[in-house]
Amino acid sequence: MSEVAPDHLRLAEALIFASAEPVAARTLAGLLPEDADADGVLRALQASFAGRGVELAEIGGGWQFRTAPDLAPALTRVIPRPRRLPRVAMEVLAIIAWHQPVTRAEIEAWRGAALAQATLDALLDADLIRSAGHKEAPGRPVLWATTAYFLSCFGLADLRDLPKREELVLEAAAPASGAPSETSPEPGSDV
Repeated sequence: MSEVAPDHLRLAEALIFASAEPVAARTLAGLLPEDADADGVLRALQASFAGRGVELAEIGGGWQFRTAPDLAPALTRVIPRPRRLPRVAMEVLAIIAWHQPVTRAEIEAWRGAALAQATLDALLDADLIRSAGHKEAPGRPVLWATTAYFLSCFGLADLRDLPKREELVLEAAAPASGAPSETSPEPGSDV
């Protein structure tokens, strides 16, 4: 890797620090001289912050400073946690993330239950989902998709970073440590 100019690192750091949204490499490239490698500058900046309290992470198609993951538990004692979404909202969000763009009827079919407007409103208010147009079908239903903020909240650089459904099903089906197995008796049984 070639040497990165200190001024380029300072500019990238200031831009990312000042931005509320993840910063794309092409945005940085617009500020750097033509011969500068924006991706190289970002990788060098990421390396310079590695192991510190704040790290540079590739999130939602751009770059953003984030608290080091190992420090998050300590910080939650003094920084209030955001309000958690209800289980049904997380279920709907997962369906939208894996199947997007998806209509309300398709979400209901996947869930096997009706979808309350309040659930969609909560996800919209949290900026986790957005309208992605209308499906070319009778009634032209709204298509729902996740937002860049969704990627940021879940620490994903891209939707391809979502865990595969099959992986989650296998993890959920595996007995937890200390849980009874199929061959061991249930607690309190006479076996």
